[in-house]
Amino acid sequence: MSTPSPAPARTPSDGASRRPSYRAVLGAPHARRTFAAALLGRLSYGTVPLALLLAVRDATGSYSAAGVAMALFALASVLLSPARAALVDRYGPRRALPPMAGLYAALLLAVAGATARPGVEPPAVGILVVAAGACTPPLGPVMRTLWRRLLPDPALLRRAYSLDGVAEELLFVTGPLLVGVLLPVVGPAGAVAVGAALVLAGTLLLVAAPAAARAPSVDAPSADAPAVVPPEVTATGTAPAGTAPARTAPAVPPAAGQATDGGPRGGRLGGGGELRRAVLAAAVTGLALGALDLMVVVSAEQQGRPGAVGWVLAALSASSAVGGLALGALDRPMSNAARLPLLTAGLGLSLAVAGLAPNLLLLGAGVALAGLFVSPAVTTAYLVADEAVAPDARTRAGAWVNTALNAGSAGGAATVGLLVGQLPLPLCFALAAAPALLAVPLLAAPAFRGRDFGGGRPLRKSDSGDDPAL
Repeated sequence: MSTPSPAPARTPSDGASRRPSYRAVLGAPHARRTFAAALLGRLSYGTVPLALLLAVRDATGSYSAAGVAMALFALASVLLSPARAALVDRYGPRRALPPMAGLYAALLLAVAGATARPGVEPPAVGILVVAAGACTPPLGPVMRTLWRRLLPDPALLRRAYSLDGVAEELLFVTGPLLVGVLLPVVGPAGAVAVGAALVLAGTLLLVAAPAAARAPSVDAPSADAPAVVPPEVTATGTAPAGTAPARTAPAVPPAAGQATDGGPRGGRLGGGGELRRAVLAAAVTGLALGALDLMVVVSAEQQGRPGAVGWVLAALSASSAVGGLALGALDRPMSNAARLPLLTAGLGLSLAVAGLAPNLLLLGAGVALAGLFVSPAVTTAYLVADEAVAPDARTRAGAWVNTALNAGSAGGAATVGLLVGQLPLPLCFALAAAPALLAVPLLAAPAFRGRDFGGGRPLRKSDSGDDPAL
């Protein structure tokens, strides 16, 4: 009598080969709580700019003063973002974020108090606005750093970054709507105060989450405690059947310059050419977006339908969200470094084609096509930056990508603003697409990857222990 052969043992690769799901992303331990707290704080980034603009205008009676104040606010926020992220990398989110968010909220409340009544001097309120911009807490880069801790599975991590990018985009749509609801009730100054409350509450909830208990250098074991090696988490969000329980490994002293949970962290950023690629891709993507917004406005006005601007830009946002969600659903084995030039080329080509549209309907279709590449390109840039650096530099790496994106957007809008009255609009579209297309050979060239970003040590993907082929 023969006995039935035992069923083949399930290997970890069986679980990892399953298509990842957004339910698995949010089902990871502490993921919902951490993500919700970060989104609450980041909602202020959608409300504060418009509220500040209106508050300064009402208090000074000058649109030019409000515009200058907001330009300086954005400049301080963008240019100092890597420095603020370095504080988080060095001291950890629980030590760095609360003072930063508290000072930011206090300065916003000071602006709200100063602009509650008309007649304020523009320089006085301008100083407060610039100081607030300099203290903006980097909740976006911190959340992207925490995602890697929450989701060690590479496929889930890519999906989490896609979800994060789409959610952030929706916050910048929801924020101005919230300001519109608040204005009749509390006025512009009150809306600024609400923004301060949002960022402070979100930050405190974020640092209270278990995921923020340690600094981003989670891969670095403590010198006086055994390192816990968790069971593999697969794309389904669970450990494979038959996986052994979590085990402890012998304690390994941290390498020179590497942080433990008890003290300051951070050093040279490093990252090599891979981080340069991510920053370049973010910069040309931001440049294309900043130019596109203004060119859509000009195109609609030239065709006598200025009211159509909202619909065309809504198509851009909607298609960008679709592209971001689709990126997270991909299961084709391609590294992020290889995917980045393809996405950048797609954005540049579709933007150039959109400029040839003879009417607003076709322009909307061309803009929607370009939008399909926006969120995937930005998400992939963040992933490339995250892979390029050591664990204790990931917040700074993400901040550099974010800085490049925002600086590129401002530069694109300013450049096109100078060109639209001098050149035909289709040529302006082509010029706006040119940086993305010209960047493709650099993004694909192996020689571009050789040197460190900011003079740090050579790139070592082994520092993170992660598979770059997400």
